[in-house]
Amino acid sequence: MEAVSLTLDEARARAAVVSSVSYALDLDLSGTTSFRSRALVRFRSDEPETFLELRGALSVSLVVGGEPIEAAEAAYDGERLHLVGLSTETVNEVEVTATLPYTTDGDGMHTFTDPVDGSRYVGAYLGMDNASKVFACFDQNDLKAPFAVTVTADPADTVLANGAVVSREGGRWVFATTPPIPPALLVVAAGAWHSVRWSGVTAAGEGLEFGWHARRSLAKELDRDAAELRRTTEACFAHYADLIDEPYPFDSYDQVFVPGLNWGAQEMPGCVTYRDELLPRGAITDTQRAVRASIIAHEMSHMWFGDSMTMTWWEDTWLQESFADYMGYRVAEAGAGFSDLRVAVEIRSKPWGYRSDSRRSTHPVAPLAEDVPDVDTAATIFDGISYAKGGACLVQLAFWLGDEEFMAGVNRHLTRFRFANATLADFVESLAECSTKDVRGWVDAWLRRPGFDTISVRRSEDVPVLEREGSRPHAFTVAAYDSSLRFVTSTRVELGAEPVALPDLAGLVVVPNAGGETFAALRFDAESWQALAGGLSAVEDPLVRAVLWSSAALRVRSRDLSADDHLGLVEDHLPTETRAEIIEGVVSEVRSEVIPRRVAASRAAGAVARVASAAAAGLRASADDEQRALAWASTLAATSADAGMLRAWLDTGRVGPGVPLLPTTRWEAVVRLASLGEADARFIAAERDRDGTVEGELGALRALAARPSVAAKDAAWEAMLASGVDNRRFGALAAGLWIPEQAHLLRPYVDAYLAEAPRLATRGQAFALEVGRAFPAIALDDGQIDALRAALAGDVPTVLRRSWEDHLDDCA
Repeated sequence: MEAVSLTLDEARARAAVVSSVSYALDLDLSGTTSFRSRALVRFRSDEPETFLELRGALSVSLVVGGEPIEAAEAAYDGERLHLVGLSTETVNEVEVTATLPYTTDGDGMHTFTDPVDGSRYVGAYLGMDNASKVFACFDQNDLKAPFAVTVTADPADTVLANGAVVSREGGRWVFATTPPIPPALLVVAAGAWHSVRWSGVTAAGEGLEFGWHARRSLAKELDRDAAELRRTTEACFAHYADLIDEPYPFDSYDQVFVPGLNWGAQEMPGCVTYRDELLPRGAITDTQRAVRASIIAHEMSHMWFGDSMTMTWWEDTWLQESFADYMGYRVAEAGAGFSDLRVAVEIRSKPWGYRSDSRRSTHPVAPLAEDVPDVDTAATIFDGISYAKGGACLVQLAFWLGDEEFMAGVNRHLTRFRFANATLADFVESLAECSTKDVRGWVDAWLRRPGFDTISVRRSEDVPVLEREGSRPHAFTVAAYDSSLRFVTSTRVELGAEPVALPDLAGLVVVPNAGGETFAALRFDAESWQALAGGLSAVEDPLVRAVLWSSAALRVRSRDLSADDHLGLVEDHLPTETRAEIIEGVVSEVRSEVIPRRVAASRAAGAVARVASAAAAGLRASADDEQRALAWASTLAATSADAGMLRAWLDTGRVGPGVPLLPTTRWEAVVRLASLGEADARFIAAERDRDGTVEGELGALRALAARPSVAAKDAAWEAMLASGVDNRRFGALAAGLWIPEQAHLLRPYVDAYLAEAPRLATRGQAFALEVGRAFPAIALDDGQIDALRAALAGDVPTVLRRSWEDHLDDCA
């Protein structure tokens, strides 16, 4: 049965009568199968009745105003505690003691046992409406409250939480009371953490304790990166102090790599959590370092924009996420010194945004609150529009307004709503007060309407003329090149309803949006596209190359460019690409979008072989560049049909002279060998035992599922259906199951997936998202697409329905 989802109407009604909320929370994590949660909730109420959320409790006791409530179960329906007889004159005290189950799906109190050393880790992974899986609460953003947290855990463990440690005696930890925060942002993380700590000073001259933490089995990796992680943290912190007027709002700053997190990271006040995949074993590539730095800066921005100032309801969550995305790249580059981070935005983020905005599920960046009627619906708009497109919109806004006015408005907003809630209208008002431009009109054009414009280039004789198909004002840079694609000049353009002629660029190849300042499709004139397609790798600026690759991917989606022609660009130009992040971004797009969605199943093997050919050429051309070589090695490991070469890599632990075989690439090679029928169960088990980590366990599951036999596919499918299978294992099995070259073998499993997925998706939002990601990553025929349409006509949970509708649009 699908869980009850809090509605907008319920949240508004409760916020209208409940106020002055505070929590004293006592968690006992010493149990192995369940934990005890005691929440003392103090609040005022203008009505004698309301409700607290508490999801899935095994037992409950309730005390209201010091009086035990007999048969508390009568007031509890498995989702909510219904309170009656409340005082409307004085502060109410409600004490809820509950026994709750641990989870393994990253929603709630997640538990994980490390196969390396048997250490157990427990973490409260919240967000959205998951706080109620850990304690009884008013689980909505605009009922913020201070939290006084106490935790009992194994005496050998370290416990981290939002507040600084006040005291510790044995396994009992007491933390400082937080400022007002939403229940969704509470965090607790207990385990045998390996820690790197230091003391710092805020811009206001106050002392502040910092820390980085990771599983004990990742101690070597944390020590390897500790100096860089500290340097990045301090540099970003200092840069925010220059940009933001409000002082850092919390009393400590811990950052912890946790196992099993569903998001890339979460912005918990004073204690940010990261997927521990961001602390990779072996070596870390420059691309991984840069991405991680931007995530560190992203989450840090939330301390102000999201944690201190919090959006009121979920329709405005895009703003805090888009703002954090924008600031993440900006601060990691300007503050922490990671260069050209806009390249990653163009090659990785924007294609996601364009895909999302091309589907029937597209929505305004800033929907109305009424368009997000409940929390499950809110879960469906944490998407490429809320992140990628929204971030691009803020880039455009800052470019159009000018940075000084933009940041003045941001600071006015953060000061005005410190530890409070706000809406988009409040943010727009703050910006408008700091600018003479029509901010409200810009917001209406850019944020309240779905879809994206097209900027096209035509020639009037030899003069390029820019035209807009759409309705938004655009400000961007145009770069101009000679026929050999040598850079000549650039100019800023503001494009509205009227065409803009560029006589100074007559006879030149032109690239609109060369700096990635706006969010729009590009349609080149024939002369420019012919020159660019023939010499893309000759363009010197990596940001312009990223814009061009992103534009090519969008043209494939709209069928203005065939998959064959796109693969031709990959073969012709990607082997000589000098930036690893562009190589990785283009290959990811080809493997995840182009081949499964735009190449017929009968031709998938040939398409994969073309990618492998490009990878082999790229690897040969990267002999003197380890970063490029590592990127190409990963691609070749996943696509090559040369089993002898892949086995040689495994035997030597190297890709070539001076190029190590990273653990992730090793597993790509094992999975590829398995998919070719060149690795049996015994071989895979030996690799799993050699690895000995959770990554090895997941890699082995993926490899076993990839084997080209009915028995292997049956076993993988049965394991995916197993009761209680966790997110990571489910995802690994699905990744191995769906191999584009094996479409002929996978027909029965497409039908099975469509039949079973709705039931699997009732486990919760996070698992429903995982089920949606497990959609068949193979080319579907017309009959299978019709079967998907028929399945959508049935009873499909909200989160999965959104995912399936998107896949239907991608396939059809």
